[in-house]
Order: sequence, then C-alpha cells, then structure tokens
Amino acid sequence: MDKLSAMKAFVRVVEAGTFTKAADTLGVPKTQVTRLVQLLEAELKTLLLNRTTRRVSVTADGSAYYERAARVLDEIEELESNMSHAKVNPRGRLRIDVPSSVANFVLIPAMEDFSARYPDIQVYIGVSDRPVDLIGENVDCVLRSGKVSDPSLVARRIGDIHTIMCASPAYLKRFGVPKHPSDLDDGRHRVIPYFTRGSVLVKDVLRRGDERHEVNATPTLAVNDYGAMLVAGLAGLGIVRTAPFMAAPHLAAGTLQVVLPEWSAGVTRLYVVYPPNRHVNAKLRAFIDWAADLFARTL
Repeated sequence: MDKLSAMKAFVRVVEAGTFTKAADTLGVPKTQVTRLVQLLEAELKTLLLNRTTRRVSVTADGSAYYERAARVLDEIEELESNMSHAKVNPRGRLRIDVPSSVANFVLIPAMEDFSARYPDIQVYIGVSDRPVDLIGENVDCVLRSGKVSDPSLVARRIGDIHTIMCASPAYLKRFGVPKHPSDLDDGRHRVIPYFTRGSVLVKDVLRRGDERHEVNATPTLAVNDYGAMLVAGLAGLGIVRTAPFMAAPHLAAGTLQVVLPEWSAGVTRLYVVYPPNRHVNAKLRAFIDWAADLFARTL
C-alpha cells in the first residue's frame, strides 16, 4: 500500500464529505479512493469512517488520525514548496473562483501575463458569485467583493472597486439628464438595480462629500449580473451602476456617458480569500501577489 496516497485519499474524503467528491478533486476513480481508505483502515486495524448511502462521518479514531495526517501532508507540501526550484518555478494546478465581472473584464484578459511568468501552473477559473465551499470543492482561493461573512477564512484586501452611474446617449436624449440624485426618484427615469438571491434589490446609494442619497425608484428591469447590467445600459434601457474598468471602452467610444459625475455610487473592497489551514504554497503565493499587483493597477 502507498501510505502517502492512502493518507491523501482519507483526508480528502473527510474534507469533501463523500467518496465521490474526494475522487473528483483528486482526479482518480471513486473505487480507487474507497480501496485506499479500506487498506488504511486495515493497516491501522481501526474504523476511520462511518459510511452511509449519502455521506460519510468520521469516527473518534478517524478524527484523531485526520488531524495528524492533515498536518503531515501540509508539512510535506511546505517542504516541497520551499525547495529552491519550486520557489523559482512554482508548478501544479491552481483552482480559483472569481465573480463574472472581475473574471471577464480584468482577470482573464490579463492571464497571458501570468501564464508567461508561471508556465508550469495550470489555472482553473470558476466564474460565479455563489458561496463556494473551499475545502469541499478543493478550491485554493476565491476573489470576492464586499464583506467576507465567514470569519474562519483568511481574507487579504487587494483592491477597491469604485462604481459610477452611467447611461447611453440615446437614453439621456429620451429621458433627459438628471441634475441631482433626487431626480431619479420622481418616476421620470429608469434605474436598473442589482438583485441578490431571493430577488432582494440592492439599493443604489450616492454620496458627495457629506451628502448621501438613497435612490428610491421602482424598477421596470433588474438584473443579478453586472455584465448584464452594463449591456442593459448600452441598450438604452436605463441608468446603471457600473465600474470604470467595465465602462472605460464604452465611455471612450461615446456609447455610454457618466451620469451625476460629482456623485460616487460607492466603493466595494475586493479580497482574495483562502482557508486558514491551507498552506500558502508557491503557486498560490505567486497568484496572490500577481493578482494584488494587477488589481492595484486596474482598479
């Protein structure tokens, strides 16, 4: 029996919660993971996992073994990462998850630079705004904007996303140019808001110095993706909130105009988030440092 492979299989089953998920994250057949765990239990002469048809749970002996095994695997990974070759040429698969607007408008267009610097890192980019189970889905890190709600995760701030209000020239010709945020409340204008899970609308709040105005407009259209919101603005469907890095080419082309330029539509912090028990190995450190520099320049 390959003891190290068996330990890895057991640790992944505990972290993923099922043999199927563990096999998927390890890239091996489920039968192989099952066999390795069975051999490990036979070697240790103890039951490490309680199996059911839907999920596995850890026994008392399994919990104790997991703590030590996970520590050993982390130390092995750290040892390998600290070798001079690994530090100079980090390698391996890196799984990240990124919001669609950040992925499509900033990260993916810049990936050629990252690949040129680190040709031995294979980057898997999940594009979503959903909550991600970093351990269960074997994700190395996620990029998230706004408040990080899980205090058990490590969150490094890598930038601030400033937002502005914009509309197309055709829309402004039809509905007029608002002079004050209160103009957006009187029914003369169409404001397209963002909605979250459960169809909860996110209020647009505009600020100028000490002044603050919460927009109270009844929408005829709402979206849950900022890329879609930008498209809606370009189509003349209403006034939208967007980030300069998304709107820049359209502002330069004149197909989009800033509305209420003296007012800020808000600033959202951008974080790279990863599990506290995950060693920041060379490939993850390379990506975090590269992303921090990229967003500092872009945002």
